Amino acid sequence: MILDLHHIQMAMPEGGEDAARAFYCGVLGLNEVAKPEALAGRGGVWFEGRNLRLHLGVETPFSPASKAHPAFRVADLAGLRYHFDAAGIETRPDVDLPGLRRLYVSDPFGNRIEICETV
Repeated sequence: MILDLHHIQMAMPEGGEDAARAFYCGVLGLNEVAKPEALAGRGGVWFEGRNLRLHLGVETPFSPASKAHPAFRVADLAGLRYHFDAAGIETRPDVDLPGLRRLYVSDPFGNRIEICETV
């Protein structure tokens, strides 16, 4: 049986590692982790946060995920929205769900990301 979620895999275009680092480390505050040597030659970049692992792998041809998405839970949605605004990153509010406030952003490659706060 399933124990937990080990990681999320998302796609990125070839050569996008620096843009991924700028967004996922610089804006979202995740830490880059080294890919295993056996996979390093494939390109892409891996990140970890408090309770998550996110892998970005090169996909050719690349097409951003416009509907499928990860949802990252935060403690202060309003504060993060201000942070996104200051970084010039467009936020797209959506309807709140019971017990959940949320908005969407796109990573540098156009992948959809939900940011949510439990209330």
